[in-house]
Amino acid sequence: MSQISPITLRLFLMLLILVGSIFGSIYMFSVPLIKNNVFGLELHANRQVLNIVYDLANRIYFNTETYIERTLGYHEQRLRSIVELSENHIRASLREERAEGKTDQQIWPEVFSHLREFKFGHDDYVWVVDYNNRILAHPSSRFHDRDMRNKADPSVSQFTEKLVQLALDEGEGFYKYQWYRLEDTEVIDKYSYVKNFPQWGFVVGAGVYIDDVEREIRQQKQKAVAAISNALKNIKIANNGYLYIFDSQGNMLFHPNPNIHGKNFINQLNPVTGHPIYQDLMAVADTGEELFYKWDRPDDQGNYVYEKLSLVRHLSGFDWYISSSVYLDDLKASSVQLSQRIMAIGFFGLLAGVLAAFFFAEWITAPLRKLSLTAYRISRGNLTAKTGIRRNDELGTLAESFDYMVDRLRDNITSLNSRVKERTSELSESNAQLLRAVRSLQKTQSELRAVEERQRLILNALPAQVAYMDQDQCFVFANREYLEMFGEDKRSIVGQSLFQVIGDVMYRDIKPYIDRALQGERVVYEYPIRFRGREILTRRTVLPFNNEQGEVVGLLNLSIDITNERETERRLAEASKMKAVGQMSGGLAHDFNNLLTIILGNLLELQNYPQLPAELNSNLTPAIRATRRGADMTRRLLAFSRRQPLTPAHIRPQELISDLAELLSAPLPENVRLTTQVADDAPNIYLDAAQMEDALVNLALNSADAMPAGGELCLQVRGLRCTDSMPELTDYDEPVPAGDYLHIQVIDTGEGFSEDALHKAFEPFFTTKSTGAGSGLGLSMVYGFVKQSQGYIRLQNRIGGGASVELLLPVAADNLMAEGSGVEATPSLTERMLASSLVLLVEDNPDVRRVVRKQLLTQNFTVLEAGTADEALQILSGDIADLAGVVSDVVMPGESDGYAVAERVKQLFPQAFAVLMTGYSEPPPEKSFTYSLLQKPFTADSLTKAISSSLIHESGAQHD
Repeated sequence: MSQISPITLRLFLMLLILVGSIFGSIYMFSVPLIKNNVFGLELHANRQVLNIVYDLANRIYFNTETYIERTLGYHEQRLRSIVELSENHIRASLREERAEGKTDQQIWPEVFSHLREFKFGHDDYVWVVDYNNRILAHPSSRFHDRDMRNKADPSVSQFTEKLVQLALDEGEGFYKYQWYRLEDTEVIDKYSYVKNFPQWGFVVGAGVYIDDVEREIRQQKQKAVAAISNALKNIKIANNGYLYIFDSQGNMLFHPNPNIHGKNFINQLNPVTGHPIYQDLMAVADTGEELFYKWDRPDDQGNYVYEKLSLVRHLSGFDWYISSSVYLDDLKASSVQLSQRIMAIGFFGLLAGVLAAFFFAEWITAPLRKLSLTAYRISRGNLTAKTGIRRNDELGTLAESFDYMVDRLRDNITSLNSRVKERTSELSESNAQLLRAVRSLQKTQSELRAVEERQRLILNALPAQVAYMDQDQCFVFANREYLEMFGEDKRSIVGQSLFQVIGDVMYRDIKPYIDRALQGERVVYEYPIRFRGREILTRRTVLPFNNEQGEVVGLLNLSIDITNERETERRLAEASKMKAVGQMSGGLAHDFNNLLTIILGNLLELQNYPQLPAELNSNLTPAIRATRRGADMTRRLLAFSRRQPLTPAHIRPQELISDLAELLSAPLPENVRLTTQVADDAPNIYLDAAQMEDALVNLALNSADAMPAGGELCLQVRGLRCTDSMPELTDYDEPVPAGDYLHIQVIDTGEGFSEDALHKAFEPFFTTKSTGAGSGLGLSMVYGFVKQSQGYIRLQNRIGGGASVELLLPVAADNLMAEGSGVEATPSLTERMLASSLVLLVEDNPDVRRVVRKQLLTQNFTVLEAGTADEALQILSGDIADLAGVVSDVVMPGESDGYAVAERVKQLFPQAFAVLMTGYSEPPPEKSFTYSLLQKPFTADSLTKAISSSLIHESGAQHD
């Protein structure tokens, strides 16, 4: 081998230095930059994927918390609705069963039996407990119809007794306690809505078991974990990186490795720090720094020598720690592989250059400058540069090799860009999955907004004022009724304070209630307010709203108009009082009539005694007059109690008022001027003309008494068509239903009614006149007659002085007057031929029976007596050949009455007469036989006329 020439050696050395410089330049300017960029891209992708998963979990947590709040609110609303439904069922059952004639003892067991079968939710039910701690309705036979005071388990008895006492104290509310599940013997927590019903004497409740509610919440959280798990399963970082979730107790909630998933790893240490690995991960949470530690690989388990990086985010709502985990070698793999390839290519290129320089150094000096220039361009990043040398010698080979090296370098860079694009595509797919999850969340939020909108519509449709305020008393929500009440709209009221909306006066009045509610107390109070031109009374309920810590963070106001309810209660109480007084007055009049019958009969008998001295006869006359006056008082009491006998007929208002004016011309004082105003179109009425005339005379004379110095008395009569919305129909004794009425108004210019008289004027024996000047039965008689005629009455003081009494009487269905017929003269008994003189007398009062017996004996009758209707029927069942007639009281002790006796007499003796006596007269019932009704007290002449009238009617019926 020839000796290498110095020039060749020098050239070789120079070429060797040149090629080494080229390799060094390529490595210096390409490999570190590429390694750093690729590592940064992988690390940034790790952070981006972790942040996206954290945002997804945070949104799922928010929706889960919203679901929990809605679940609790839903259960409370449902329990309240269940109790209200049970209340409506009880009311409907009572109303329907009572209408069918059943007693309460028959109805209540059926009602409680129906409530036992009412279930909802997870075997939830309705229960009823009375004030004595006895369970009236329960689906379990262990508790239904059982006295809890005798239960062996005292804790259960204490629970029911405590719930009843809370309901009695608070009226209604939500309470937590412990109870059995159906067909179970273990007590668990339960949450119930309990309401007291004092009108029935028991408490109704409905509840849910706490573990059922918690199960729903746990299922929602499990759905959240499942949703995150499904999202994490398809996410990878670098080649072998992944995401996992654990909590602060070291429980692995999600891990792609099934051997670690769901396990507790608090005993697993970090080989780098010696601390538990979960504590090191929690320490770097949300710091933005990665945790460096060593771990094993799936293909080398248990060998914790492989370096890893983890980035951790903490989701405090779920107490989740979401962490990424990637091997450091995986992050560096791409850059290391690329640098290794570049170094390999450079090495082979250097070797080729060395060989080319060694063999062809002597003749390659000419193209070296071009080759050096090309290398310089390449070192500056122009990888498209070429040597342009085409030779078949070593220099050409060197140039070709150099070009080949540049091409490989460009191909490797292209391959690297392709891999980067692939990774970018994978990230895009992950982003698309996350986007679909976000869209699903948006759909759920849209559905929640729809639910909120429906709730808002329901609140706006409620006939109540509903508003919610925060703890600073600023409005957050108000329904339509509340906005209309205070003249606000939805946009303007939100954010305003309560003081700004309701004003200084009302705020000062209700502030004590608001302060109590802010302390956590449920407050109910009543407050009058002016709305739409009238003053209404509202019942306002203020409910505190607590957060999870039990702090009051808001107030819910519920206001209901109770004006009509209170007015109805007042009128019902007044009507009940008048009814009770009427029943008492009617009973008193009945007993008093029996006494008057005895007194009047004996006085008249004594007056007709022929040996009676004249000086004693003068004493009997005022006694008889007083007895008749007592009978008049009982008639007025019967009128008030609506038990007086009425003889209704068609009445023309014009004729009634004309006759009344003529009748009043004499008794009215000369200084009282009477005027009448009768409308031409005043309709006819159908009622008792005599009683109507008495009522108007009483009113006119009362008005005259109220004008001792004289004045004007006016009678106004007109037709009136009433509707439900007429304001002038207020203040009558009862609500006036729609219809056609005759309106009669008695107006005077006198002293008017006092406040006491306006409230007690219709009560019997109430009078403002001096002692002995009046009986106090005048207005009572008018009131009873009006109510017996289905009418309405109102007393008022007129502006400017004087009083007004107004009557509303229903218009007759037939507006034509009935034509009167002549009255046939009543013949005496001597004009009649009776087949028998035996008369059956039936009366339970011995003294009354003695008086009537003497009156019959004076008519030459033979009297057969009986003390009761049952005794009279036994006598009639015996052997009686003939009977002239029967005189009987109507109401007597025993199973039968006077009508039964008269009917039996008519069956046995069709020609006999029937006279029935009564102390107060209800409208006589329709009977298949004819009879005369005789009002107590009566005289012997009245009895004779009643017997004759009965005989005439019987004769007429047979003639027909």
